[in-house]
Amino acid sequence: MRIKTKMTLVGALSALAVLGAASSASAETRWEYHHPRRDQVVDRLQNQNRRIAEERREGDLSFAQAHRLRVADRVIFRQEQFDARLNGGHITRAEQRRLNREENAVSRRIGR
Repeated sequence: MRIKTKMTLVGALSALAVLGAASSASAETRWEYHHPRRDQVVDRLQNQNRRIAEERREGDLSFAQAHRLRVADRVIFRQEQFDARLNGGHITRAEQRRLNREENAVSRRIGR
């Protein structure tokens, strides 16, 4: 094999390896791909639960406050599941907006 051809082949393989690594790093799960609205809502709920635990650990929230916030998040999660069950596993844009408004209200209560 000639040196120029070898260099071109090595360059092409290197570019392919970099491209493959970049695409696998940003890959979504199959569920996230098919249910982006639900994924966004559930990710927010998980983030809020982490924030509640952090505020509780730091002493900024009492046990009762943290419990009430978790109950509110659980209600939102159950509503998301119910909405999805009625619509073939998906939620509509309007349902996502409503759930996000409810999450915003709970979020404002965290860390006050």
